[in-house]
Amino acid sequence: MKQPITTLADTLKLLSDKTRLTILAMLKEKELCVCDIVTVLETTQPNVSQHLKKLKAGGLVNETRRAQWIYYSLNLENTANLQAILDLLPSMKEELEKLKPDCCN
Repeated sequence: MKQPITTLADTLKLLSDKTRLTILAMLKEKELCVCDIVTVLETTQPNVSQHLKKLKAGGLVNETRRAQWIYYSLNLENTANLQAILDLLPSMKEELEKLKPDCCN
């Protein structure tokens, strides 16, 4: 079992990336599918998937499969010690409002 300081250091390493922080800021607003995240970040699906894979492995996000699509949300069970960081993230509401509804349907 990892020591708490090691776990926190690993989490902070995950959060040191601008793209991953942006993804967390978006997921703070609502659950999203990969295509929504790709649209907002203006990057490729493989790039977003790699970041989401790291965030999931770090216990920061959950995934839910619906048909062939996977939706991501914050892992609220692990956010207690990260709440201060989440509170500092800027709102992504304006960017998310520009998304087309149901891009994955």
